[in-house]
Amino acid sequence: MADRINFALIGCGYIGKRHAEHIARLGNLVAVCDIKENRAIQLSDIYKCKHYVDIDVLLDELKTIDVVSICTPNGLHASHSIKSLNKGYHVVCEKPMALNAADCKLMIKTSKDVDKTLFIIKQNRFNPPIVALKKVIEEGRLGRIMNVQLNCFWNRTDAYYLDSDWKGKKALDGGVLFTQFSHFIDLLYWLVGEVSKVYSFTRNYMHPSTIEFEDSGVVVLEFFNGAIGAINYSINSFKKNMEGSITIVGEKGTVKVGGQYLNVLEYQCIDNYVISDIPESRPANEYGFYQGSMSNHDKIYENVIYVLNHNGTIAATGEDGLKTVEIIEKIYSSIAGINERK
Repeated sequence: MADRINFALIGCGYIGKRHAEHIARLGNLVAVCDIKENRAIQLSDIYKCKHYVDIDVLLDELKTIDVVSICTPNGLHASHSIKSLNKGYHVVCEKPMALNAADCKLMIKTSKDVDKTLFIIKQNRFNPPIVALKKVIEEGRLGRIMNVQLNCFWNRTDAYYLDSDWKGKKALDGGVLFTQFSHFIDLLYWLVGEVSKVYSFTRNYMHPSTIEFEDSGVVVLEFFNGAIGAINYSINSFKKNMEGSITIVGEKGTVKVGGQYLNVLEYQCIDNYVISDIPESRPANEYGFYQGSMSNHDKIYENVIYVLNHNGTIAATGEDGLKTVEIIEKIYSSIAGINERK
């Protein structure tokens, strides 16, 4: 494969624009596609590439692309990824990978059947404090992990949902844990391991007329390695995003990575060790009148290009994406089970 890789981008919304920026700098953006033609035209004018309104037409017509980047609504990730893989292209899929584990498994199977690579966006893995925390865990400096606490307190108003034709809808959005906090769930798996048991409680306090799912939740977790933990999450933080944090308590050390977006090392106490010289974190993604997770998508595309040109290691595989969705499914299934027992 040539060093300069050709990409097509499906979905030209806020996150699609961020992808386009990095693709154009690191590779070749050959075409963009969106069912809202004005969005596709806007990006195609900026990056001097073709525009389409139909993914099937794009995939049939273009023979010069190597990778398709999927930035469409959550509920379409699986179908758009599978179409692209079956046409012979590698795929970069935004989070969440899909809205159920069955679709994730079909995406993985398809990529293997056609011998094309499936990359999943997990940009918070590149946050410098998270990289440092991962390192001390892998080196065994915290000893056996006993407790983990994940806090996600963001702000998403009714205006956020009313501005979109898919957010807040169960079939296309999936829920707060899919759209806002799947990156945080991924880090639980990446840092601590797979989840065995879940007990959850949720409420919709402030968005009863705009979303088809909860806006707040409390989750108790048990991991297969014996660790226990909890997730507290809400999109009702007053006026602005407050916190995205993870605290890990081990036999030999305790570490908290916090800030609004897992971007600050807030606390550390480790036996005979100090985490130091952490690079400065990137700013959060800006989406008009609200912010999202850290802006590390350039790291994703650097990895994509390195993997395809030099047979490197994938930063986040389809199996990684599947694990996140499986945990979220367990959480939502637990909610249903509790409701049935009432």
